[in-house]
Amino acid sequence: MEQLVKLYQESHLGKRLPAYDGRKSLYTAGPLPFASKEFKIKLVDEEDGPGGPRREREFKVVIKFAARADLHHLGMFLQGRQTDAPQEALQVLDIVLRELPTSRYSPVGRSFYSPDLGRRHPLGEGLESWRGFYQSIRPTQMGLSLNIDMSSTAFIEPLPVIDFVTQLLNRDVSARPLSDADRVKIKKALRGVKVEVTHRGNMRRKYRIFGLTSQATRELAFPVDERGSMKSVVEYFRETYGFVIQRTQWPCLQVGNTQRPNYLPMEVCKIVEGQRYSKRLNERQITELLKVTCQRPNERESDILRTVCHNAYAEDPYAKEFGIKISDKLAQVEARVLPPPWLKYHDSGREKDCLPQVGQWNMMNKRMVNGGTVNCWIGINFARNVQESAAHNFFYELAQMCTTSGMAFNPESVLPVLNARPDQVERVLKARYHDVMTKLQPYGKELDLLIVILPDNNGSLYGDLKRICETDLGIVSQCCLQKHVYKVSKQYLANVALKINVKVGGRNTVLIDAISRRIPLVSDQPTIIFGADVTHHHPGEDSSPSIAAVVASQDWPEVTKYAGLVCAQAHRQELIQDLYKTWQDPVKGIVHGGMIKELLVSFRRVTGQKPLRIIFYRDGVSEGQFYQVLLYELDAIRKACASLEPTYQPTVTFVVVQKRHHTRLFANNHHDRYSVDKSGNILPGTVVDSKICHPTEFDFYLCSHAGIKGTSRPAHYHVLWDENKFTADGLQSLTNNLCYTYARCTRSVSIVPPAYYAHLAAFRARFYMEPETSDSGSMTSGGAGARSSRVPMGTAVRPLPQLRDNVKRVMFYC
Repeated sequence: MEQLVKLYQESHLGKRLPAYDGRKSLYTAGPLPFASKEFKIKLVDEEDGPGGPRREREFKVVIKFAARADLHHLGMFLQGRQTDAPQEALQVLDIVLRELPTSRYSPVGRSFYSPDLGRRHPLGEGLESWRGFYQSIRPTQMGLSLNIDMSSTAFIEPLPVIDFVTQLLNRDVSARPLSDADRVKIKKALRGVKVEVTHRGNMRRKYRIFGLTSQATRELAFPVDERGSMKSVVEYFRETYGFVIQRTQWPCLQVGNTQRPNYLPMEVCKIVEGQRYSKRLNERQITELLKVTCQRPNERESDILRTVCHNAYAEDPYAKEFGIKISDKLAQVEARVLPPPWLKYHDSGREKDCLPQVGQWNMMNKRMVNGGTVNCWIGINFARNVQESAAHNFFYELAQMCTTSGMAFNPESVLPVLNARPDQVERVLKARYHDVMTKLQPYGKELDLLIVILPDNNGSLYGDLKRICETDLGIVSQCCLQKHVYKVSKQYLANVALKINVKVGGRNTVLIDAISRRIPLVSDQPTIIFGADVTHHHPGEDSSPSIAAVVASQDWPEVTKYAGLVCAQAHRQELIQDLYKTWQDPVKGIVHGGMIKELLVSFRRVTGQKPLRIIFYRDGVSEGQFYQVLLYELDAIRKACASLEPTYQPTVTFVVVQKRHHTRLFANNHHDRYSVDKSGNILPGTVVDSKICHPTEFDFYLCSHAGIKGTSRPAHYHVLWDENKFTADGLQSLTNNLCYTYARCTRSVSIVPPAYYAHLAAFRARFYMEPETSDSGSMTSGGAGARSSRVPMGTAVRPLPQLRDNVKRVMFYC
């Protein structure tokens, strides 16, 4: 298309400069002088085939009039006189503004990267990070806005292949021959990578690698004529190019096509610049990448954005052609800071209540508002390096901390601490459970808690343990890593105590406004707050099921305890299938069930009331799916309510929570202590609901947490349905206040806790799937084990093993 415009813009295209979407659409700022025309374009292949000159290929391009994109409706929408966003018009403008950066930089998804946009940063093993920027056009209350956000991603360093391999293996490669494991690692890393040859002067021909030879270079030969005469690679390079191959014991790269492979010695190849690395990074590389991306938000960050914007669009011929002007000033918006809520702790502590400062507080002098009870517990140590005495001491210290924090915690375990082997987790857990229940059952007692010490790198052990405990034995468990056992820090033990308390049914803290019934549209009548999320496997995992999780508050008026349910559903299915379902029972006939009904019934059982109001926070939905999700899931909520009683119709507020967006908020003055925290970020409680929000709908940005590292990302809340008639202030302050009730830490969190808990529960349920048999596509997370369940496309999804009743009533996922 570039060549076509270069050749025919003046003569055939009526001097128009078209914008091409890379697929089958071409847009111009006015009509072309024809309805349909065919062009022939010749291009020389930049990649070489085996031997011979480069191929010249002819392409046929047909341009024919298809439709006019109407910008009139876009104007109507921006003025609030039309409700549906005209997607096509927005798409056209998006494509126009992507033309110049696409030709100038390396496009990746919706972002553009270049070594000229900031310093390259080595990530190790032959990779480096490039800076770039994300770009999209958004309709806002100010009109059309260009959303730009800085980002970084991994590229393969443009190194000589020998240097790349040296970095990849992290050793002097001339010292000893390559092992089979080395070869596999090199082959994996270089497959699909484009290289150019360096042994032919200025003739830098390019090839794509598809493999590695199994023999060394000195053993390789190929036929040179029809009679089948063979010539060695070493001899061929010496005679043809006067090049003496040094590393004859190394394999050659196989390039070209698989039918007629072309052999290239590694030492004559250099990696072509600008190739994005799309495989998964290892822990060290992720750490290095985070060093680059986690910059303090300051004037420099906003200056970079301004410069990028100016450079990218100042002389943009496409924008000019289509009459688009872009300001090089960042949008200025008004914000306000919501106050933190007062939190209630137990009256027996020295501090009975607490007002968080800049989004954080601590447990000193405080006791949990409702301490749970742990009468019967056992400890198991799976870490070989932890001696029995150290494990015993750790369990004792933890029991003491739980007691100090306000729990009724028996310092003595039911059975002595057991040292066990990680590879026998199932056998150990079942045998130990049998032993402990043999001892407790005659007294009519239950096991309240299992505490486990795990090795720091524990593979699939964590996931196996959670699956067995939660779906098979019906025990809540608390895992602790070996690195915390010897260095018993009070801070760590206090955090573990918070998690244990909610797992055994306690409450850590509650909002004072909740107890004194002062929360508008929550305290006046029984209200249930739901959180829902769907997690999908990594891209490239083409068939593993998605996991949906729903949690719901089980206490009113406090709204701090959340029961959780999980289910598997079709691969990458975003709508939650099991919110409401019916099935035919041979005895009862049609049975109504699903996650909503089960959680409503549970709420009524615990509180003695049925909820008259529902607030539903839904995480993980992209803008394109808002109304599809709303229609399907609101309908499921309605049907679940009607299945309990035909006239039961609680009022519903449905809010989508988004963290994966590219809007960043910077303080106007980075030195003003009334608008920034210690990390230079905007203060927790900062809310923006004008100018950059939707032209007509109810949405707002809320930064509810204190920044720790990097630039804080505010959460975006979009209200899709509201029968409770919340005011903007009412929903914003409810959402902000709830962020201070997250059970796992003494900080306010960045998204509302029910949505956060649903995310944790969905992630936990990954471990309940059947173990993976092949070694492909495993999921790793925070040291937790890798497992995934792959199903052929189109097959019914195997349901997850059921959570045991006593587990799903408490916050097991914390």
